[in-house]
Amino acid sequence: MTMLAQNTNTEAAFTIQVERNDQIAARENLLDRVMGEVRFRRASERMREGRLPAISLVAVDEKGNVIGTVRLWHVKAGGLTDALMLGPLAVDPACQGLGIGSALMKAALAQARKAAFSAIVLVGDPEYYARFGFNAALAANLAMPGPFERRRMLGLELQTGAMSKAKGLIAAAGLKVLDRVSRKVAA
Repeated sequence: MTMLAQNTNTEAAFTIQVERNDQIAARENLLDRVMGEVRFRRASERMREGRLPAISLVAVDEKGNVIGTVRLWHVKAGGLTDALMLGPLAVDPACQGLGIGSALMKAALAQARKAAFSAIVLVGDPEYYARFGFNAALAANLAMPGPFERRRMLGLELQTGAMSKAKGLIAAAGLKVLDRVSRKVAA
């Protein structure tokens, strides 16, 4: 277990850690409860299908229950390389408002910076993500491969100027699930 952050305030004791394989089902159950079936119809979900995340973190309570999740995925576009797409970020409804989402975001951003990614894009609420430095101007020339709300397309540069020439359709990048399996078999 890789612990990235721990919050022991009396309202909510939780730990942020790199997601383990035995937490996948709990993460999926959490996403089903928070987002429902609509998550499978989103353009961003199409890009994630069959891909391995670059970063996958969970928040767990003192009993080890998964109460939050955030994942980031390799993406590319014209003029945009070594980039990530964030999503989904979700917190158990019973635990919302306790700082878990914010802690997950801070840990994810720290991991992305440590791994030297250039930028992060997402489709989400500008009012929420602005506190982490995301803004629509950086992603103004980018598009999703499917319907999306323009005002919700946001960007964050992890390296100065990384999004200055970003344009066009965002596409999935990185390893596919089968690529990982094939590499293990070949080794």
